[in-house]
Amino acid sequence: MDKVDLRKELKQLYAPSAKEVVVVDVPELNFIMIDGQIEPGESPGTSPGFQEAIGALYGLSYTLKFASKLRQENPVDYTVMPLEGLWWSDTGELSFSEKGEWKYTLMIMQPDHITEAMYQAALLGLKKKKDNPALSRTRFERFREGPCMQIMHIGPYSEEPRTIERMKTFAEENGYALRGKHHEIYLGDPRRAKPERLKTILRYPVESAAERPEE
Repeated sequence: MDKVDLRKELKQLYAPSAKEVVVVDVPELNFIMIDGQIEPGESPGTSPGFQEAIGALYGLSYTLKFASKLRQENPVDYTVMPLEGLWWSDTGELSFSEKGEWKYTLMIMQPDHITEAMYQAALLGLKKKKDNPALSRTRFERFREGPCMQIMHIGPYSEEPRTIERMKTFAEENGYALRGKHHEIYLGDPRRAKPERLKTILRYPVESAAERPEE
C-alpha cells in the first residue's frame, strides 16, 4: 500500500519558520470547503455553527482517508491535513476584539487522487451516520492561492495582530501589496495545547505593489 505524507511533501507550505516572513507560491490543490459566519456576540470558540462546520470537514476528511486506504485497487494511506480558514468581513477589517462580524471559509486540503465522485460517496455515507446540517453546505473544490507571504505564529490567537503587523511591514519593505483574504492554518489544538504554545500559520496572498492598478 502506498503511503503519502502530505506535510512532508508540502513542507514549504505547512512548516514555515516563526523567525521570518517568507514568500511561497501556493499551487492549485484539492479542498473540502464550507462557508459561514460567526454569530453576533460569539467567537470561533463559542460559535455553534463554527463547531458544526469543523465537525463536517473532519468527518469527511477521515471518511475519505479510510475509503482510500481500504479500496481494492491502488489503496493509498495518507495523513489528514490541518484545518484552515479564510477570514474576512464586510468592512474589510478584521477586529480581533469583535469577531461576531467575521465571515469564513473553512477547509481541509485533500490529496490529488481524491476525486469529486469519492467526495460525493463519502458525503452520502456520512449523512446516513451523522445528523450534522453543515454537511450539506460542504463542497469539493480546486483552489489556487498563488504567491503568498506566510509565517508561523506561536502563541494565543489574540496575539496574532502583532505577527500580522510584522507581515505588513515585510510586504511594504519588499514591494508587495496584500490582495486576498486573511488565511490561518491551525497546527495546534486549543483544547489541548497551552495558549502560549499554539502554532498557527498566518498567510496572505500578495502581488507586486508596482503592478497594482491605482484606485
